[in-house]
Amino acid sequence: MTTPDMMEALQALAAEKGMTTELLLEAVANGLESAYKRMPEAAEEAYVVIDETFNISVIAQEIDEEGNVVQEWDDTPENFGRIAAQTARQVLTQRIREVERDMKYDEYAGREGDIVTGIIQQTDSRYTLLDLGRVEALLPQSEQVPYERPEPNSRLKAYIVEVRKTAKGPQIVVSRTHPGLIRELFKLEVPEISDGIVEMKACAREPGHRTKIAVWSNDTNIDPVGACVGARGARVRQVVNELRGEKIDIVPFSEDQHDFVAKALSPAKVKEVRFHEVEGVAEVVVPDHQLSLAIGREGQNARLAARLTGWRIDIKSETQILDEENAYADGDWAEGEWVTDADTGEQTWVPADGSEAMTADDWATAAEEAVGEENPEQDSAADEREIDTAADESSSAEETTEEDLVEEIEGNESPTGADEEQETVAEEEEQSNN
Repeated sequence: MTTPDMMEALQALAAEKGMTTELLLEAVANGLESAYKRMPEAAEEAYVVIDETFNISVIAQEIDEEGNVVQEWDDTPENFGRIAAQTARQVLTQRIREVERDMKYDEYAGREGDIVTGIIQQTDSRYTLLDLGRVEALLPQSEQVPYERPEPNSRLKAYIVEVRKTAKGPQIVVSRTHPGLIRELFKLEVPEISDGIVEMKACAREPGHRTKIAVWSNDTNIDPVGACVGARGARVRQVVNELRGEKIDIVPFSEDQHDFVAKALSPAKVKEVRFHEVEGVAEVVVPDHQLSLAIGREGQNARLAARLTGWRIDIKSETQILDEENAYADGDWAEGEWVTDADTGEQTWVPADGSEAMTADDWATAAEEAVGEENPEQDSAADEREIDTAADESSSAEETTEEDLVEEIEGNESPTGADEEQETVAEEEEQSNN
């Protein structure tokens, strides 16, 4: 191959791989420079020049202590053409692979949060591989919908979670459980969402079972729920089919929190919503026959509504609310207020009837006494326990006394040292008399 043919081949290769000719020439020059420096009697400082006709020259340099170039000369070896051909082939192959990996990474690096369609190539208990064309995507087991087992060679849509740059090329991690998948699927099916007329304000999902989304329209003439449902439910049906039959509830978003919480519990009908700001709880009152529907199967409807609205939802029936209100009304409640001393920070209870004020310690003592009066059985049980304890102590004392008495009696019966001496003297006197 002549030199002009080499340049034409290099240009064709660059066009095929989507690269520039200058990039390939730079890679070849760097490879040739490394090959030259490995040759015997090579100069310490040198660089390779490749002109437009692919003529290769090695320029050696002499550099002083300050780093300035003293002189330059052409030091191209005689057999450098053969070395150049071998090196060019290796360097070009390696460089092309690196550039292709970088191009694939750049193609998907900015697409995190997008949806892709791939063909299932391999699946096992740990992960599933999706063929996206030029690259493969990894679908881990943790990002798969439970009990969803797509067939090999079937098409599947997934949500790009992360794009990693590795030595073997980009690794694309996708998900089938991410709530963003719902958003992107509706963008594909609903033009109003892709155009920005209709917005998806919130999404709560239990993958494989049920999803709730809250939608809002920036145009008063467009119904956000109707736009997402489509004619005879055609649009939402496409999303449900892609999710393998997962149910989707579409509710209108409202800036009025009372209305939003009530709509979030759809299809149940809500009678009243009460908010407890400090606890972050929304107390929802529903008719008795709507209680099970509002809670849902295994509490699913209430859980999704809580995630959608951001409130902890406490669902009660009308009968439960009525019983609580009656119990509250029948209770004997103290009237007054707690007053905090600005200097000491001590709290004092000031009764409304003008009686003597009480400190927090006095209030706690009075409350304990009141509880004791209300539960006399507990006090009697405590007294019985004290009596039993005293009886045990007295019985143990009696046992100890009896043991001491027995020891004294035995001690008295046993002869002492003095008695033994008297008996010995008496026996000696009898023997002498005899």
